[in-house]
Amino acid sequence: MSNKRDYYEVLGVSKDASAEELKKAYRKLAIKFHPDKNPDDKDAEAKFKEIAEAYSVLSDPQKKARYDQFGHAGMGGAAGGGAGGFSMDDIFSQFGDIFGDESPFSSFFGGSRGGGGGRRGVRKGSDLRIKLKLTLTDISKGVEKKIKVKRYTACQTCNGNGAKNGTALDTCQTCKGQGQVRRVQQTMLGQMVTTSTCPTCNGEGKIVSERCEVCFGEGRQLTEDQISIKIPAGVTEGMQLSMSGKGNVPVRGGVPGDLLIVIEEEEHPELKRDGQNVIYDLPVNFVDAVLGTDYEIPTVDGKVKIKLKSGTQGGEILRLRGKGLPNINGYGTGDQLVHVNIYTPTSVSSDEKRALEQMRNSPNFQPQSNSKGRSIFDKMKDFFN
Repeated sequence: MSNKRDYYEVLGVSKDASAEELKKAYRKLAIKFHPDKNPDDKDAEAKFKEIAEAYSVLSDPQKKARYDQFGHAGMGGAAGGGAGGFSMDDIFSQFGDIFGDESPFSSFFGGSRGGGGGRRGVRKGSDLRIKLKLTLTDISKGVEKKIKVKRYTACQTCNGNGAKNGTALDTCQTCKGQGQVRRVQQTMLGQMVTTSTCPTCNGEGKIVSERCEVCFGEGRQLTEDQISIKIPAGVTEGMQLSMSGKGNVPVRGGVPGDLLIVIEEEEHPELKRDGQNVIYDLPVNFVDAVLGTDYEIPTVDGKVKIKLKSGTQGGEILRLRGKGLPNINGYGTGDQLVHVNIYTPTSVSSDEKRALEQMRNSPNFQPQSNSKGRSIFDKMKDFFN
């Protein structure tokens, strides 16, 4: 399982913290461990990344809900995502969004990271979503699947910048590389200055003078990649895992989107899942129920033998401890519940009928009341409690 610290613990807040409390905690810790304030301090940089990762999850309602339900496994840590795909550009862009233009560490949001002189966030490509079918055996043990995914990746010919042979881009003359244009208007209240995205370069600050002949200036190509996905044991139907950086790259560079994996359970021909438990209906003939015998039954791990005691009653539930499915957060493993169903034949031969008639009035074949007068429903309640 993941050895990451709990995100709430990282930010030092409770699980019912408000959005404002999360932002305040993040801001305080980000200032404390920011690389500008701790030059050449690897521990501080690692904590800065950890803090930013925690805030990126807890500040997003959908990610927060998934994390609260499934923990780190629900965020794709076991599927190859997590901090490994959380780049410093993502962190700095997020940090700037919290502090705005009054960031105490403005050097990280100037031309060196945004291009030109304006501060622009790092562009992120679109996410991809796939459905992955798993058997109960896959879910029981965890599995690594290799799948083929069609996605946009950086053009190898132009190295993703869209220019012919990867040559340098030209500075946009409209915005002078700023990515934004300013307009000054005279009003009755004086001058009004407005800024907007440059219409020539679409806010990039650079333009392609001669397009790449392979990607036609987009800086990306549609490719088919084989991706290895590690699925943790104990996932559930409809659960969504993510792999950072395995989605589409944006046009002419940026951060790739994520690959979202939605879990689907394949129906087992004999077993049914009930949370962490697995249920199996065992049909037993009348003679075996009376005399007792051994039965071989399926489990998620393969066939096992169980001993059916003599006098087994229809409706009894046998429990095979630890033969169910594990909890995704490591909180134990469920059981396999074997429901005993006594099979009653619908037709018998003459000899069988005579034998049964002889036993009909035998004292041992007279129905007995439930122990202490308790119904089967009372026994079922006790079993599950």
